[in-house]
Amino acid sequence: MAAPLELSCWGGGWGLPSVHSESLVVMAYAKFSGAPLKVNVIDNTWRGSRGDVPILTTEDNIVSQPAKILNFLRKQKYNADYELSAKQGADTLAYIALIEEKLLPAVLHTFWVESDNYFTVTKPWFASQIPFPLSLILPGRMSKGALNRILLTRGEPPLYHLREVEAQIYRDAKECLNLLSNRLGTSQFFFGDTPSTLDAYVFGFLAPLYKVHFPKVQLQEHLKQLSNLCRFCDDILNSYFRLSLGGISPAGQETVDANLQKLTQLVNKESNLIEKMDDNLRQSPQLPPRKLPTLKLTPAEEESNSLQRLSP
Repeated sequence: MAAPLELSCWGGGWGLPSVHSESLVVMAYAKFSGAPLKVNVIDNTWRGSRGDVPILTTEDNIVSQPAKILNFLRKQKYNADYELSAKQGADTLAYIALIEEKLLPAVLHTFWVESDNYFTVTKPWFASQIPFPLSLILPGRMSKGALNRILLTRGEPPLYHLREVEAQIYRDAKECLNLLSNRLGTSQFFFGDTPSTLDAYVFGFLAPLYKVHFPKVQLQEHLKQLSNLCRFCDDILNSYFRLSLGGISPAGQETVDANLQKLTQLVNKESNLIEKMDDNLRQSPQLPPRKLPTLKLTPAEEESNSLQRLSP
């Protein structure tokens, strides 16, 4: 009997089985290849390291990072690329490199750096999946890590300033989306009628960008103009992820998402109220502490107390 395969990953929302692109890549590949994964969604009781998610665990191995996890699954005979030719395999590697170089920085920026998106959507959602007090710390660290990753690859000459970097990464991302759209054309998948590794990567990075409700939708608007890529994401969701990880249909998930949004708004209002109260307390005039009056005994009372202490 084969060792059980367990995948620890971020959970879902907005009709997606996961809102985390790299987790979604692995989950989609497992569906395409028939790998029997047991999915463990990170929740408020999870105590592992979240920096390495997704993580694949077996009796003898712990594997992180999508590329390494997919290679491990192939060695276990779960291969979604079995029918690809050598040229198609080379094209797969080229397009994955294109996605990681051109699209990934813009996806990171949309989720973690764009302030309206981060404070309204990304931070509240990820904080809701993390136990207190890490929920107050970890989203900020993830945001800084995303920004550092963007600047590490794009902050070199001649792009010195963040605004120049932002403009360039969105231009590159739109170009990447156009290339993917042209490559897909009217086909169901990128290499015919059967999904492969490339389909898993494209779906993993596009589906959250397509489905999550952001206030700032620069890249999302461009994606929604490419109808074949949107249809591609919808087809995979309907065919392979008809129910979310919690057994909730996409329609039911919308209700859950609406409730989460209301809860987020309520928490933000309470947080703002507490901050205002703290500001008012700091700004109010501070009175010195009152001293309690000292009670003095009369000579007769002092003599009476002295006699009581001396008596047996």
